[in-house]
Amino acid sequence: MRFGISSRVFGDWSIERIFTYAAEVGYDGVEIIPRTFSKGAREISQRERRGIRDLADSSGIDIVGLHSLLVWPDGFHISHVDEAVRKRTQTHLRELIHLCADLGGRLLAHGSGTQRMVEKGWNPAEAWENALETFRICAWTAEQRDVLYCLEPLRRVETNFVNTVEEAVKVVEEIANPHFKITLDCRHTLSNETEELPHVIKRVFHSGHLGHVHLNDLNGRGPGFGRVLFSPVLKALKEINYPGYASVEVFEYDPDPQTIASRSIGYLKGIWEVITAE
Repeated sequence: MRFGISSRVFGDWSIERIFTYAAEVGYDGVEIIPRTFSKGAREISQRERRGIRDLADSSGIDIVGLHSLLVWPDGFHISHVDEAVRKRTQTHLRELIHLCADLGGRLLAHGSGTQRMVEKGWNPAEAWENALETFRICAWTAEQRDVLYCLEPLRRVETNFVNTVEEAVKVVEEIANPHFKITLDCRHTLSNETEELPHVIKRVFHSGHLGHVHLNDLNGRGPGFGRVLFSPVLKALKEINYPGYASVEVFEYDPDPQTIASRSIGYLKGIWEVITAE
């Protein structure tokens, strides 16, 4: 089992400091939000990309991939009625896919709820087709670079487009590309689904659609910081021989990055040791 952590946890830390600390406390990989780089993907030269990859290698850390793809900078939307906005968004996402591959990342997790919201007055059917247009371009580019592009169902308080696993499955089956899959986020899945989380994990995996997993509590904090029991979640991942990463992603940042990161990985690895010893 390989555990990652989102760079979002660490705020304004440098990428080198993030890699070093994550490795020190026991993570296998870091999942990066584009804002961590403090510049757009197009502005990151090939030399800088090699340098970032070398920093990860020297720290003994994998670059899992990218997430929070459209949250920064402003001005993107996957299904906007304005074609110019969509094209700009598609170009940005393609640049991020190339960046991910150049860094040695395996996947991109597409959340970004505001940037996929079907706005008031829009035709839902048209918005659906516009979103599929964007996702087809992303899937094709991901296939060319041999990475996964993973759509994440989100809570209804964050978006009105693709909230449930079934809705995400519908998109994936419409795209019909093996490089386009689903990210299951524990908080979002627990908020949206009536089925128990381990069953959802197994069902999506056996359908061939599971690409990535985000670990967090319903309260938006890290694993072990709330009431969600992660033993059944990790046991389900073990039972399916899940080959990917499970990354800690949080939305509450108290008390500090060190505490969040170290307690989360300690909790997860403690459970994993028990499970593997059974």
